[in-house]
Amino acid sequence: MKTPNPLLEKLQTVLPTIAANAMQAEQDRTPPEENIRLLREIGFFRAFQPKAYGGLEISLPEFTDCVAALAGACGGTAWGASLLATHSHQMAMFSKRAQDEFWGTDPEATASSSIAPFGKIEETEGGVIFNGDMRWSSGCDHADWSILGFNRFDNDGNKVYCFGVVPRHQYKIVDDWYAAGMKSSGTKTLELRDVFIPEHRIETAKGMMEGRSAGFDLYPDSDIFYTPYRPYFACGFAAIGLGIAERMLAVYKEKQKNRVRAYTGANVGVATPALMRLAESTHQVLAARTLLEKTWEDHKQHGERKEYPSAETLSFWRTNQAYAVKMCIESVDRLFEASGGMAWFSDNEAQRLFRDSHMTGAHAYTDYDVCAQILGRSLMGLEPDPTMV
Repeated sequence: MKTPNPLLEKLQTVLPTIAANAMQAEQDRTPPEENIRLLREIGFFRAFQPKAYGGLEISLPEFTDCVAALAGACGGTAWGASLLATHSHQMAMFSKRAQDEFWGTDPEATASSSIAPFGKIEETEGGVIFNGDMRWSSGCDHADWSILGFNRFDNDGNKVYCFGVVPRHQYKIVDDWYAAGMKSSGTKTLELRDVFIPEHRIETAKGMMEGRSAGFDLYPDSDIFYTPYRPYFACGFAAIGLGIAERMLAVYKEKQKNRVRAYTGANVGVATPALMRLAESTHQVLAARTLLEKTWEDHKQHGERKEYPSAETLSFWRTNQAYAVKMCIESVDRLFEASGGMAWFSDNEAQRLFRDSHMTGAHAYTDYDVCAQILGRSLMGLEPDPTMV
């Protein structure tokens, strides 16, 4: 039996409003201000924020249950908002000075990100000069900072993947998010020109994955920060895929109850093929949730035990989520292709769920072609392929 989840209970009270805003959110191509305000009021963005700054530090299973529920109301809002929340976990691994700058004057501050290392830097005294057009920054309209990816080189000439934190006033948001899926996520481009990032706001990805970042030991009593950053950063993608698939089951059942063929009047909603599709998709979604819950619980227990995951465990954490997303997409497709022509109208929720579902599998972290190779190499005792992150 699950323990009570106070944040989920609060979220349930605002989900009807967020769901009612879904069409407007798609038209605006960003999460509505009302959605963000409601989520802020219930403490959603404080889920992974350190308690030292007023955060909740809830467990990963508690948070992902919230994200899945939110995705059932509006996938794009869940995509943008979950990243604004998970970036607080990453910020907790930066230096104390960086965290004080981030939350010191505004304890409710959040960050978007663009972490693929497309930014170009020049080394300078005390930090780097950053330039770049950083795409895929979900939820950036509602963020106060951004976490940006770039490469620099160590003394031996080795490339080192890094993150730098930049305040909102130092970059321009380019309104270029015109996409078929996750329309309401506000995933825009950040334009940076000659921006100075001081050394105390820079960390290496490797350090954040191996417990060697400047902020790693700042919260020894916490149950959620003794862990690599990436599983927390990426947890929302699979949770969103799950929430969308669960919502598709409900929409399909509701629409099929009284569905008849236009030319014959035959009731197709209770026909054998419709029932079989519903049954198989239901089994897939249940299997996906079971796999994800087990994976997220394993994350939680490792953090509570202050035990760092092994390379094999990390490979399962990474790839389990991608496989669950694959199952969720298949379950949605099976139902959508049997939903008839009316499902393709833009005001029909099913077509939005279909589009958003496929977007959950388009992220680099949920690409199962990549993940299958990662897990296969791990199972055979081979070294990780550096071209697959």
